[in-house]
Amino acid sequence: MTRPEEPIEEVRVDVESARAANRANWDDRARVHADSTEYDLPGLAADPDRISTVISDDVAVLGPHLPAPADPARPLAGYDVCHLQCHIGTDTLSLARLGGRLTGVDLSPVSLEVARDLADRAGVAIRFVESEVTAAADAVGERFDLVHTSIGTICWVADLDAWAHAVAGLLRPGGTFFFRDFHPFLGVFDDTVRGEVLVGNRYWPLPSGHAVTYDEALTYTDGDPGRITATRNYEWPHTIGEIVNALLGAGLRILALEEGRELPWQMLDVMVPNGDNWVLPPPWHDQLPATLSVVARRDQE
Repeated sequence: MTRPEEPIEEVRVDVESARAANRANWDDRARVHADSTEYDLPGLAADPDRISTVISDDVAVLGPHLPAPADPARPLAGYDVCHLQCHIGTDTLSLARLGGRLTGVDLSPVSLEVARDLADRAGVAIRFVESEVTAAADAVGERFDLVHTSIGTICWVADLDAWAHAVAGLLRPGGTFFFRDFHPFLGVFDDTVRGEVLVGNRYWPLPSGHAVTYDEALTYTDGDPGRITATRNYEWPHTIGEIVNALLGAGLRILALEEGRELPWQMLDVMVPNGDNWVLPPPWHDQLPATLSVVARRDQE
């Protein structure tokens, strides 16, 4: 979700050590994001009708797979919702404003401090739980009608099978899982290249015990990057097949798989603004996908 200047390396790493580095990195990012104009937390808290662009786009994909709501402005009314990898809670608050009873989960304690403060300022009751995503089912200790995760999430997950089983463990029978992220194929293009789209990253999974890593004070919003002192992070690429097969292996039924053209941040230098989102300009706009969405369901037991 960033554009490092230094080369990305593939290294052998212990997963727990990698998670600890990522947690520290996201703690620092949360402090920058909390003060950024891009997130605009004061404006979001003050406007009870404001919904994040991410959630507006998510609901456009998810909506057709839910029963028609009595109130179109509150399509999640009556739903218990778990928002995984919720970061500073802007999308969690948006889901709550659409009617859901929300629980947000994140591995970063600083992110959750910001999220709790945002919910308090907005006057919305949201439960937040600190947990790494693959341990979320045990940490949260309840089941939900909807489990939601987007966007820029699974690149931080080493084991997709464990991730999918955590999702299944959070769902009630008949519950729905929604996932949206940058398209795995878009991830193969080198995000350090200026003015061009060039292959530079792997598509296929890494060998067991490996991750890709870089070490720079970067994030995707405005703000002082000098406040990011825990600069090392680790990511894992995943294929479409990995994502779908992990969900199937966890006993979920795929209802829909969709691809889109817009992202909420500038993943590649050539991307241009399109409203609140970013798109690839011609000719790449009609050649490359930007997002992948999956809707899945846990059938009755």
